[in-house]
Amino acid sequence: MPNTELLNQTITEFYDKMSSWEQSVVKETGYSLAQTHTIEVLGNFGALRMNALAQKLGITTGTLTVQVDKLVKLGLMVRCADPKDGRATLLNLTEEGLAIHRQHHQLHVELMQDLTLEMSPSEAETLISAMQKMNKLF
Repeated sequence: MPNTELLNQTITEFYDKMSSWEQSVVKETGYSLAQTHTIEVLGNFGALRMNALAQKLGITTGTLTVQVDKLVKLGLMVRCADPKDGRATLLNLTEEGLAIHRQHHQLHVELMQDLTLEMSPSEAETLISAMQKMNKLF
């Protein structure tokens, strides 16, 4: 049985530090953190329906609609017909949105390289496995 109190403190500390890092990185772009996260998910998964994107972001479709409208207006995202279901709409990044995703994703990759520098490959795999199990519960 894990030390739940220590695990809680450690994850909370990591979340706070990661959030602070995200805020500082995003601040320089001129886009909000919510907009950047929306771009990040679409960049990672490709075109998605509104409900699928909202689920991956952990927000309601109502909240997402505000972000999507802003990103469409900024020319970073487009709404397009789903070729598999003409009644449905897919959200996808424009070339400009993809460029922002690539830039932000590279910052994440560099951060993860720095954070795992002192981990062995098996420690990194254990961390990945544990995080994936926790993510499934959300």
